[in-house]
Amino acid sequence: MAVYQYKGLNLKGKELTGVIDADNTLLARAKLRKSGVFPISVLPADNTDRSSPLFSERVTVSDLAVMTRQLSTLLGAGIPLMEALSVLLAQVEKRAAKKVWVDVREGIKEGMALSDTLERHPAFFPSIYYQMVRAGEASGTLDQILIRLADYLESQARLRNKLFSLLAYPLLMLVLSLFILLFLISFVVPKVTAVFADLKQALPLPTVILLSVSDFLRNYGWFSLILGAVSAVALKRYLGTPHGRRRYDRWALTIPIIGRVVQIVAVSRFTRTLAILLASGLPLLTAMEMVAQVVGNKLLEDAIQKARAEIREGEGMAEPLKRSGFFPPLVTHMVAVGEKSGALEGMLQKLSEAYDDEVETTVSGLTSLFGPLLILGMGLIVLFIVLAILLPIFEMSQMVR
Repeated sequence: MAVYQYKGLNLKGKELTGVIDADNTLLARAKLRKSGVFPISVLPADNTDRSSPLFSERVTVSDLAVMTRQLSTLLGAGIPLMEALSVLLAQVEKRAAKKVWVDVREGIKEGMALSDTLERHPAFFPSIYYQMVRAGEASGTLDQILIRLADYLESQARLRNKLFSLLAYPLLMLVLSLFILLFLISFVVPKVTAVFADLKQALPLPTVILLSVSDFLRNYGWFSLILGAVSAVALKRYLGTPHGRRRYDRWALTIPIIGRVVQIVAVSRFTRTLAILLASGLPLLTAMEMVAQVVGNKLLEDAIQKARAEIREGEGMAEPLKRSGFFPPLVTHMVAVGEKSGALEGMLQKLSEAYDDEVETTVSGLTSLFGPLLILGMGLIVLFIVLAILLPIFEMSQMVR
């Protein structure tokens, strides 16, 4: 069934726009007339948005959060689900998202539950999404569950945007510095040092090193680039395997300072997601299984799954997490307090906020330190190049004297 974008007039002469699904254009027009809309134009939705196709099709976490909040607002206002989905479809601009929501609406028309229709699109809706919707359907609080989902997605998007904004400038500086350095060594240095090739005297060690690097880049530069690209693809495939990802995650946790950032980001995801799932009415074992899939680190995922198995045997949550060695003492202590007081969700929410602040503070400190270090490193490299060029000139001037 295709999706069509339409413009039309209602019985009062008011112009309407929206989307409708049908097998063909004629059936789309017939459905519109049946619903009291006189169509002016009916075009396939695939042809209505051709601007920036490279970027317009990508549906981000922020996009999903906005759509979720819109749907929760409509349901909270007492609008029936089918009508709410139709209104939401009229607001969605990206074709990929529009197709998914049309399929969701068609599934509900066929008598399926909302959570079951969402589960048919795992690439669009993460497992936590339709599981929470299923809990909302069972408890009759779907609009409130969708608000919690929107809050959760927005918090994940904020954390990701913070990390990106903090790292974007130093990474851009690093890439530009590398390109400038490669340009100098590959094109500028050979022309300047060409005069040294005819010298019969021994060149200083810095000059020899610089000429060797320059010759290597000019003779094997393209080969090195291709080899690097092939290695990057091979490494990406290896990291896509469970064994490779586990080894990478273990290595990432052992890096000084960076390992701490990786750990607290994973712990922040763990505490925030678990708090939202428990507040939504999901059982602890089900929530633990879902949380293990979103922490983003295989070692912590294994630790959570092991803790879940021990919880199933009747043990509390704090002690298994403590024995894993991957969770800070503050987490295990506050989880223990939350279990005893019956306020586990609130403790987890406070933990997630604390670790979000720690992530931002730590990454801000690292990036503020990285800038001067990068400038210092580039200065030392430029100094080396200058010395490598000037030392032979000084020696030649002494010979002339």
